[in-house]
Amino acid sequence: MGRLADWARAEWGLLYVTAREPLRTRNLRALPMTLGAVCLTAVLQYVQNQPWGYRPVQNLGAVRAEDPLWLALLRTPLSLFVPALDLPVWGALAQILCVFGIAEVCLGWWRTLAIAYLATLAGTLYARVGIALGPHAPFGLPWSDAQVVDTGPSAAVVGLAVFVSWRYGAYLTSAAVTLAMVVEVLVKENLAGKEHLAALMAVGTLCLAVAVRHRYGLFAGRRPRDAQRRSGSRSGRGSGLPPIQS
Repeated sequence: MGRLADWARAEWGLLYVTAREPLRTRNLRALPMTLGAVCLTAVLQYVQNQPWGYRPVQNLGAVRAEDPLWLALLRTPLSLFVPALDLPVWGALAQILCVFGIAEVCLGWWRTLAIAYLATLAGTLYARVGIALGPHAPFGLPWSDAQVVDTGPSAAVVGLAVFVSWRYGAYLTSAAVTLAMVVEVLVKENLAGKEHLAALMAVGTLCLAVAVRHRYGLFAGRRPRDAQRRSGSRSGRGSGLPPIQS
């Protein structure tokens, strides 16, 4: 148990310290965007399952690769919060509450939304590229996938989980999420799985950009006092980047 506790402290210590104080002092008030996203997702789930609500939700938030690009881009923001009809809604709500909540506390609400939309948009655009490549290309998709309704928070959740884990030194967690997405595609090669990989590539590029920005000294001399206090909790292990200030 001691070794396991030491590993958990080394892996998630900085993340825990960063999230603990806002949650302890502000409770649910530290998660306004996350709670709003959970409520919006629940409302959209209820509405789309009503005879009068299915079509409006589809018109506002359902993305298909066969749609005109401008229309898909307009629908993409809301599509993140429209649960997939073939999956239980509690899964989407739990993903948003946990992953969006941790990200909002650590990164701030606007960074969380920006990364979530980056990951979702990467998946949306990949679907078009994959269908254009065709089913026989390495990263291609069958033509039938152009008619698949592409909604839900899964790509955003994957992207946020990897970015937050990497940003706060939980490298094994970040690698585990990435490996799980690769296994998903190998076991069941479908549109959702490949979109998750596209989201990972987009977020990985963002991580690289942040690391390069830090490497060339754009953060030099700006190490915040609370980051100095936290540095001891990691025993010298971490991303080497100053924690993001919300």
